[in-house]
Amino acid sequence: MAKKTNGGNAALQINIGISEKDRAAIAGGLSRLLADTYTLYLTTHNFHWNVTGPMFNTLHAMFMAQYTELWAAVDPIAERIRSLGHPAPGSYGQFGKLSSLKDAPATPPKALEMVRILVEGHEAVARTARGIFPLADKAGDEPTADLLTQRLTVHEQTAWMLRSLLED
Repeated sequence: MAKKTNGGNAALQINIGISEKDRAAIAGGLSRLLADTYTLYLTTHNFHWNVTGPMFNTLHAMFMAQYTELWAAVDPIAERIRSLGHPAPGSYGQFGKLSSLKDAPATPPKALEMVRILVEGHEAVARTARGIFPLADKAGDEPTADLLTQRLTVHEQTAWMLRSLLED
């Protein structure tokens, strides 16, 4: 077995049938997906805490279901990055640099503006996930493609449900 010396510690090289270059590119994309997912999680949780108005009960419960799902999603994304042999980002500073989403507004917006912001957030995360597909496909990385398919299903469906609340 091939060994790689890393700071004096011998470690096995990763040999899963995906080149280091492709693993690095996919891990970079997944790091952006992780940052987007965590940012959307935090915004959704913020809105759960701060929503007011006639739709309070409905939105409070809906936002809780959404942030719970997002919280459960970050671990599989981070673990896929690790499986590819790269460190997963895990600080607010890293997430801020990697995320395509804006931070939650400092002053909580009105309920329907929260919904609009979350629609945009889910659509942005879907775009990030979709952008990783060509990398995973080229490398024959089926586990990443499966993860991306699962995330796309959730984000597209959630965006549709939230968008429906904005119709007259």
